[in-house]
Amino acid sequence: MSFFKSRSKATLQTLFISCSLLSFNSQAATPLPETLAPLNNKPAPQSFDQMWKDFDPRKEALEVEVIKEWEEDGVILKILRYDIGIFKGQKAKMAAVYGYPKGAKNLPGLLQIHGGGQYADHRAVLTNAKRGYATLSIAWAGRISAPDYKVSPHEVKLFWDKKTSDPDYKLTTDWGALDAYHAPSKHGKDAFPSIPTADWTLDPIESPRNNSWFLITLAARRGLTFLEKQPQVNGDKLGVYGHSMGGKLTVATAASDSRIKAAAPSCGGISDRYNEKELHRNTVGDSTQLKQISAPIVFLSPSNDFHGHINNLVDAVKEIKTDQWRVICSPHGSHQEIPSAEVATQLWFDQYLKGSFTWPKTPATSLNLVSPSGSPTLIVTPDQSRTIEAVDVYYCQQGDSSGNRQLRSNRINRFWHHAPAHKKENQWQASMPLYSVDKPLWVYANISYKLDTAVTAAGYYYGTYKTDTFIVSSLVKLVTPKALQKANLKAQLKPSTIIEDFDTDWHQEWFSYKPQTWPRKTHKLYHPAYQAPSPDAGLKIRVFSEKDNTLLIGIDKYVAELTLKAGQVNEFILKHSDFKNYEEQALNSWKGIAELRLSDAEILRSSKNRSKTRRLGKSWQGSDPQFKELTWIK
Repeated sequence: MSFFKSRSKATLQTLFISCSLLSFNSQAATPLPETLAPLNNKPAPQSFDQMWKDFDPRKEALEVEVIKEWEEDGVILKILRYDIGIFKGQKAKMAAVYGYPKGAKNLPGLLQIHGGGQYADHRAVLTNAKRGYATLSIAWAGRISAPDYKVSPHEVKLFWDKKTSDPDYKLTTDWGALDAYHAPSKHGKDAFPSIPTADWTLDPIESPRNNSWFLITLAARRGLTFLEKQPQVNGDKLGVYGHSMGGKLTVATAASDSRIKAAAPSCGGISDRYNEKELHRNTVGDSTQLKQISAPIVFLSPSNDFHGHINNLVDAVKEIKTDQWRVICSPHGSHQEIPSAEVATQLWFDQYLKGSFTWPKTPATSLNLVSPSGSPTLIVTPDQSRTIEAVDVYYCQQGDSSGNRQLRSNRINRFWHHAPAHKKENQWQASMPLYSVDKPLWVYANISYKLDTAVTAAGYYYGTYKTDTFIVSSLVKLVTPKALQKANLKAQLKPSTIIEDFDTDWHQEWFSYKPQTWPRKTHKLYHPAYQAPSPDAGLKIRVFSEKDNTLLIGIDKYVAELTLKAGQVNEFILKHSDFKNYEEQALNSWKGIAELRLSDAEILRSSKNRSKTRRLGKSWQGSDPQFKELTWIK
């Protein structure tokens, strides 16, 4: 199938140049028909329906060129480019990685959409194929990661500059006369939050067709056409998923194309609601897109994500047209998932594209503001159709429901208390001591279920994970200060010098994206109850180590390195000046701390040049450390 597979690089480049010249001469003789009709002094589309009215993703011929093909672990993988369309007289082509199990036919097809700064990556395609899916991972920004075919921003720029003689030159996504690239964009200004008018945009006036969200969604829909034409794919069973910017594009694709039968956006697609331009909000804004979705959809939004805000999930599930939805909110994290949350994407497709899995229902929750404990109580009724591993309740009084970008730090660092849940018949109840009745209360529950068989897949940053559990979340509930005060509630949580007693469930208020390892981090010190009691306070830690080791304590961009003696409880009292950054500058006060970390190794980055790094610590020896105490000393 691959004409180019056995050709040398130089020959391929020569063929490409020759084909380009032929294409140019052909265009000069006979202008190619435009994919999107020019406005010709007509007004720009003003709504979602008007924006997509004249586009048919199946109408134009879809030519495909295979650049590289190989087999890995019984999976056929290809680097290819397919036609997006013709814009302002020039062809646009999307580069992608495509793969499927060798000899496969009639499989569900997945469209994977990378996020900003990410790559189309063969690892997602490979692991999906091993689970019985054919996958197309599109490189909308031009970047590709595959064996012997790496297209980084350096190679993308070589492609833009047509430096075909450079040994690093590689074919990749070509937006032709337009620019929907990102990080970097070809013309130094992207068209995502704005709707610009320039010589590299489609329309000469302000138009949503100039916006990159629209253009990439159009290309994604052409990717669905590619999938349904492949003999390995059942065109009636197509799904789409993506992370961050890819999450927003997942929502946009599911909204605009009825061929999508299941969608799984992560950390995006729910919070682009506050753009100052009404035209943006009415055409490519998330609220507008969500109102078009009828396919089953699962939203993955960690509690502290800056791009997909957990509070916007409430609006999102009201806006979609389907009652087949779930939300997955792993606690404490921002823009990254733990395996038991990330696996939701795979399980969602297993149910709606394969019919091989059945999801438990969203847990029902009710909030009782008047209880014997004097604290609000969340009552959780989970679906018990599968084995329940745990019921966990998280609540926060540092939340914000506005779209103010200046509050990004708060969204990332706000602290979620863990409220132990106690079973009573078929319900679990959790009491939540408040720090203040002048602050809103946010609360949600996570139900952890056991899987019959562990799932192995590629995560949203393409590392391979394996998990035998998965979580299902309830929608977050918000209680206003007015409601708290009306219930005559009192603040019960007082400032404490005890940061952590390391009791049995202490890890519930700490987190790691690699939970199988012991290093952990927490946002506890961001909360007023756990902040330093005085400017000259000491941070005391006691820890037992089986062998001689180095323990690192990190505070934001600063780290203290401690030498532990084997076979004893080691005790240290640290001042803020004991914590140093990459430049060896000391932390000048305890004020404003956001994140605290315990680990065996860290990489410090220069604040002036992030490419400059310094590694601290070393591999941990012996059994995991036993933490005894973490407190403030006045």
